[in-house]
Amino acid sequence: MSWKSIYDSRIMTAEEALKKVPDNCRMFLAHSMSEPEYLVEYMCDHKEWFTNVEICHMGSSGKHRYCTEEGMEGHLRHNSFFVSGLSRKAVLEGRADYTPAFFHEVPRLFDEAVPVDVLMLTVTPPDENGKVSLGMSCDYTKAALEHAKLVIAQVNDQWPYTGGAALVDISEIDCFVIHNQPIPELKPAPLTEVEINIGKNCAKLVEDGDTLQLGIGSIPDAVCASLMDKKDLGIHTELMCDGVMNLVKAGVVTNQKKPIDTGVCTTAFMMGTKEFYDWVDHNPLINMQPVDYTNNPFTIAQLDHIVSINSAVQVDFQGQVCSESIGLMQISAVGGQVDFVRGAAMAKHGKAIIAMPSTVKGKVSKIVPLLDEGAAVTTSRNDVDYVVTEYGIAHLKGKTLKQRSKALIEIAHPKFKPELIKAFEERYHCKYE
Repeated sequence: MSWKSIYDSRIMTAEEALKKVPDNCRMFLAHSMSEPEYLVEYMCDHKEWFTNVEICHMGSSGKHRYCTEEGMEGHLRHNSFFVSGLSRKAVLEGRADYTPAFFHEVPRLFDEAVPVDVLMLTVTPPDENGKVSLGMSCDYTKAALEHAKLVIAQVNDQWPYTGGAALVDISEIDCFVIHNQPIPELKPAPLTEVEINIGKNCAKLVEDGDTLQLGIGSIPDAVCASLMDKKDLGIHTELMCDGVMNLVKAGVVTNQKKPIDTGVCTTAFMMGTKEFYDWVDHNPLINMQPVDYTNNPFTIAQLDHIVSINSAVQVDFQGQVCSESIGLMQISAVGGQVDFVRGAAMAKHGKAIIAMPSTVKGKVSKIVPLLDEGAAVTTSRNDVDYVVTEYGIAHLKGKTLKQRSKALIEIAHPKFKPELIKAFEERYHCKYE
């Protein structure tokens, strides 16, 4: 049977596909922008079709109706692997669950602790060889596809086609539901002076020929904007956005100095603007790979001169980094932060940077004597390397607790320095000098 015959035989309506979902099952949704919006909305519109279905994912571009609307009990319940804005309240109130996991270990969980019954994802229409592209999400999506008993794909002709490990034979997907719609965009916000200064300070730690891992948001955007005078940078990251596109177009990123994946930008997933989606479509520079490759510390360790840049909620005097909770309230997750911090530590000349504003809107210091009660330690004091704010750079690795505390106070907001110095003197029984 030809691939076209197989594909045609598996095209169906959303109702036909969703009615194949068994009771009491675990359904994973593809990561981030790759969540099949039409299918998820259809499922929530017809929640009565489902009994005790556990909806799992990490980041999501969707509305999270399965945990924000009333009447989902007994039908759909959310288990988040990366708590986001729309799921925080449900997790805090016990109407949804949270499962901690290092990002690079999520595919392994499918073999052991978290088997996948159903996967729903977005793909391109098939190419001339009967392959569809996962587009912007390879990460755990590829592994979930390989493990799921039932795979339901929304086929969207506006979806960017990417290569690497993102190509999948149509025989691996059970149901194709054709529904074309625009891709959600993540447009960069205007940079503040604080973010610009953080970007400049991070750029001081980046040398020509370095390979970068960048996250999402204004600080990574500010870092990218501050790197325009660098040469021959490389990209090996879990997430790629518009900032990387701008560096490639400017000739700053060439990927020629990378000892592995030379000449291409390696990433596990992507999100950005319409311009970015058009740029990555059929772009041979884009090397999509699963997260157990991109984020595996042993892979990262092979990248001499890797520079990892991540963010934080708080850093305490010991150098403990909380990047995922405000006290007991889970607001995100570890993601790939520790994956890259540890990989950079293993790499020759590797650097791991925690970059953050010194305050929360000028009201609360993010450098603190102690983390808030109940706060999760994301990056341990033994792993922390550089901490950067708009006021400077603190290099903590190899420093005593007293030296760490002093270095962090030096890059704190001036408004909060007096109380931090007082806490320093009470803690260490010495004058702050």
